[in-house]
Amino acid sequence: MAEKDGKSTDEQKEQDQQKERVHPADSGLVDLMKHLEVAEPPKQVLSSVDLEGIVQFIKDKKATNIITMAGAGISTSAGIPDFRSPETGLYHNLEKYDLPTPQAIFTLDYFKENPEPFCMLARELWPGTFKPTPCHYFIKLLDEHGLLRRHYTQNIDTLESVAGIDADKMVEAHGSFRLGHCLQCNAEYTQDWMKGKILGEELEIPKCEKEGCEGFVKPDIVFFGERLPSRFSTCASEDFKACDLLIIMGTSLTVQPFASLTSRVFDETPRLYINLEKTGTEATNAFAMMLFGGGFKFDDEDNYRDVFMESTCDDGCYKLADMLGWGDKLREKVKQEHRRIDNENKSNSTSAKQKK
Repeated sequence: MAEKDGKSTDEQKEQDQQKERVHPADSGLVDLMKHLEVAEPPKQVLSSVDLEGIVQFIKDKKATNIITMAGAGISTSAGIPDFRSPETGLYHNLEKYDLPTPQAIFTLDYFKENPEPFCMLARELWPGTFKPTPCHYFIKLLDEHGLLRRHYTQNIDTLESVAGIDADKMVEAHGSFRLGHCLQCNAEYTQDWMKGKILGEELEIPKCEKEGCEGFVKPDIVFFGERLPSRFSTCASEDFKACDLLIIMGTSLTVQPFASLTSRVFDETPRLYINLEKTGTEATNAFAMMLFGGGFKFDDEDNYRDVFMESTCDDGCYKLADMLGWGDKLREKVKQEHRRIDNENKSNSTSAKQKK
């Protein structure tokens, strides 16, 4: 048998083949890289990469499956604090609860040990105390125009529901006060039952009333380390494939997995970000980095779809509404709905006094 550098031809052939082989674990990455090498750059679908381009895109009926994503910033004008703002943020004002860390108030282990601080905070922030903001009503207008695919919110204040947005149009990613469950036996309790305990004349820690159980009842709000509601992943898996315009408002995009939703739309889908600070320019995860080269590209020369509006959420929504020709309708809706809520609150207050 012929030799080559002291090796048989068959041995040399085997070594050459091994060099060409790709480990199965690496094959997916190789396929992806090959795809990226030959893929054409994304097409710009906006007439201009600015607010005017976004508005024209909507007017031209090219955006009929709009997804909105919202954080605490859409509710601050209602009087509900966000989490991280200096001086006014929720975390800045938790000293009175004597917590080991500000975040402890939203951790399951600490709640099981000492539920009182969270219940005291819930007493201050309980849904029904606040009125929806112009931003909430703008989202409702999108729905009324048949343009809203889904609204994803990090907020637990339920102001979207108060604004009239249907439950099937919403994903409350971090849960809400609608229901509560015993942490020991998983018995379910209604919002009214929990409200009676937490908002009574004196705070009463909600405890399970099932025979033989003494577990604490926690509202179905997602604490740190808990899984998000199954509806989040179920809806997201379909919604973002259909999304033709993504509008993000009032969130710093620091909490996962919510923040990663911005990378789940197709690479040609326009993205509008209304916020006081320009964040989200870094990739939300490694896979997004491979596919899209990072986060938002607001200031990049090759930006073809990302628009940033430095504004409060309310001002940004009013400006959008004005440019779309909906401004008067939005202002009238805010006025009428706030008047209706005030009248309902007065009526409820009068009824409560008469019962006493």
